Amino acid sequence: MEKGQDFDKVLSRVDVLVLAFGAMIGWGWVVLSGDWILKAGSLGAIIAFLLGGILVIFVGLTYAELTTVFPKTGGAYYFVKETLGVKAAFIVSWALLLGYITVVAFEAVALPTVIEYIFPDFKVGYLWTLADYEVYASWAAIGMIGSIIVTIINWKGVKQAAFLQIVLTTLLTVIGLMLVFGSIFGGGEVKNMEPLFTGGMGGLMAVMIMTPFLFVGFDVIPQVAEEMNIPMKAIGKILLLSVSFAVLWYVLIILGVSLSLVPEELANSSLATADAMAAAFGSPIFAKILILGGIAGILTSWNAFIIGGSRIMYAMAQDGVLPAWFGKIHPKYKTPSNAILFIGILSTLSPLLGHPALVWFVDAGGLAIVIAYFMVSWAFLVLRKNQPDLERPFRAGKSSFIGWMSLFLTFGFIILYMPGMPSALIWPYEWAITIGWWVAGFFFAFKMSSRSNSVSMSKNDQVRKVK
Repeated sequence: MEKGQDFDKVLSRVDVLVLAFGAMIGWGWVVLSGDWILKAGSLGAIIAFLLGGILVIFVGLTYAELTTVFPKTGGAYYFVKETLGVKAAFIVSWALLLGYITVVAFEAVALPTVIEYIFPDFKVGYLWTLADYEVYASWAAIGMIGSIIVTIINWKGVKQAAFLQIVLTTLLTVIGLMLVFGSIFGGGEVKNMEPLFTGGMGGLMAVMIMTPFLFVGFDVIPQVAEEMNIPMKAIGKILLLSVSFAVLWYVLIILGVSLSLVPEELANSSLATADAMAAAFGSPIFAKILILGGIAGILTSWNAFIIGGSRIMYAMAQDGVLPAWFGKIHPKYKTPSNAILFIGILSTLSPLLGHPALVWFVDAGGLAIVIAYFMVSWAFLVLRKNQPDLERPFRAGKSSFIGWMSLFLTFGFIILYMPGMPSALIWPYEWAITIGWWVAGFFFAFKMSSRSNSVSMSKNDQVRKVK
């Protein structure tokens, strides 16, 4: 069977753009905006996101070119396979898969967290305590039910999932823009933005290192390349447009929050963006409306990364580096149903870890994502060197400057996670997730390699017998 022949080409330009944009803006802007402003100042936080956006655009440009050269389901897996080989392709796809699954798991934990802001007394049925956090059955059930619903939607078809993405992203965007315009033209004041800078260069860097992981989502586009009904040249432009929209979104949210709340209010707020919305319109009802936008953000990221992760697993299974079970296409819905089921199960179980798992998933997944970006940048440079005349429907500049900048910057971010650095992964939880994932990856790689060798030897024996 030819890879990808069972996928339906149903995704339009709007579907693809909203899929990526919705994945990038997610939930972080609701819970973290106050922290960004306190660390770097109002203008400092905006500059940090602009600089972080530039870094992500460099990576996005390499993705844009490679996607049009290798428009196959699996994206980065094929970029690296065709340039650096199968072993490197396994590493990049396994890293991306951890990044995507941790985002999906994050959203399953984030959903009951935001519900708790609206209904603080809904927790009943004590289960256990993890990292000093008491996990309750009612709390976990919210995330588990949400996970099951999102999994079923993705199981039944990418077009249905894309439609959900459009509806939720539209809701999310309208509510976010209400905050921005309410702050600018309503209750916000310019004097509230002071101090413009805090924490010096350290504060700026503390915000900037978050940005690659808040922007993750544009790389979902290559995962659905075989399901797009658009010209190849348009893919690169859509990818870059999605990143640009996300940068603008975060800058506007920071502006809206900093106009509405002074630093003292930010420091005492558990949900600064919601409080800013209430202040901008002079009513606590608008805080609840903002939280609805946050829930929509949770679901857009959740939805997009199930799509992306399942397509990576499908591509790996089709190439024999994961068990064939993960490569099954549903005969009716034309989706990689088993891969979706696998990710859905992990997502459904994750709320049982409680609220502390949010940080574990973000940090462990963040390192994996930057490793993948580093390898894609490397693949970009190798392809430029070895096949300079290859047709590229979208070309990221005439020289290899984009690739070198992307490689350098992603390597710098990898270092930030290593022991001894202020932002190093925390032992034991985050390192346990990271090490456990790579141990499982090496097990799969060894098992599938042994099976491949056995098949090859069996075929050789049959040939010798015939002779």
